Amino acid sequence: MTTSPARPAAAMVPRRSFLALAGGAALLAACSRNSTAAIDTVPTRALPSGAPPPGTKLAISIHTSQLQLAGSGLDRQLPFTVSSWPNLTAGPDVIQGFRAHSIDLASNAGIPPIQAEAIKVGARIVAVQSRDHPIYSFATAPGSGDAIASAKDFRGKKIAFSQGQAQGVVVLRALKEAGLKNSDATLVPLPSTQFLTALQSKQVDVAPLGEPTLTKYLGQYGKDGARAVTTDVVDLLAVLWAPTEVLNDDAKVAAIRSFIPLWAKGVVWAWENTDEWIQSYYVKDQGVTAQDGRRIVSSLSQPQFPRSWDKAIAWEQETADLMAEGGFVPKVKAAGLFDRRFEGLAAQSVPAKYQVAS
Repeated sequence: MTTSPARPAAAMVPRRSFLALAGGAALLAACSRNSTAAIDTVPTRALPSGAPPPGTKLAISIHTSQLQLAGSGLDRQLPFTVSSWPNLTAGPDVIQGFRAHSIDLASNAGIPPIQAEAIKVGARIVAVQSRDHPIYSFATAPGSGDAIASAKDFRGKKIAFSQGQAQGVVVLRALKEAGLKNSDATLVPLPSTQFLTALQSKQVDVAPLGEPTLTKYLGQYGKDGARAVTTDVVDLLAVLWAPTEVLNDDAKVAAIRSFIPLWAKGVVWAWENTDEWIQSYYVKDQGVTAQDGRRIVSSLSQPQFPRSWDKAIAWEQETADLMAEGGFVPKVKAAGLFDRRFEGLAAQSVPAKYQVAS
């Protein structure tokens, strides 16, 4: 599908690019799950209260949880077997894993579930962590110096844009808050894994980067004029989500129900044991210095787990509408992306200071 003739060429990425960024989903149709499953195919009966049956296995694509559970010893409380820990973080890659039956549960921002719905991949959100601070900054290409000092300077610039990932919506929101239209910049369709290369080669002028990638990039190219432009754009949600096929399997649902509290406790453990977390994750796993790890951690805010998902659903709907208005996806009803049987389960498992109303 091509862009509408009435829409300026720079205002949107062609729909074919959207499908390409979905990780080759169309090529996986032959091995697809029941990807067209409707919302009413997810069971509405109460969650199982007991332990999952013996032999239950989950493939969990949450690398930070793997490290947090091991570091805290919470992995010994898992009442099921983790068959694998695929280290996939990009939404399109996770969606491909869902369709290929290689991932049962994953962690992403709120955008990939919208993307999955747009290409008819059945999946639902089962846990929510909320944020109140920006986690992405806009890195500029080497040689840019002070020419790009704020989002208003994005006019006429080439911006790396992955519409199926959180970084894509951060771009759209930053342009909107700066009073710019999508057509005021050139949105260059790329998966986030190619943002660094695109910056280094000056294929793009700007790309949204999170930590620790941003620190490593600026450490290498800051001397050449690369900069970080900060905005107030908050990517509100981190979610756990699973394919609808998995959510129709009572044994796997029991395993997910038992995992969510351990996931939340692992996040809290990392927050409360910063020295150990900096060494195990930032230094040993991500390859940044302990000093940079401390600086990154000090910029974060305390974890928040909402007891109610009302605000999360409203934010997800606002995001879906923003993407639909840009012509990137069809209209999506965000409420249908959440399996509210799991609502509040994460919040109930952590101390009150880590809970928020919504």
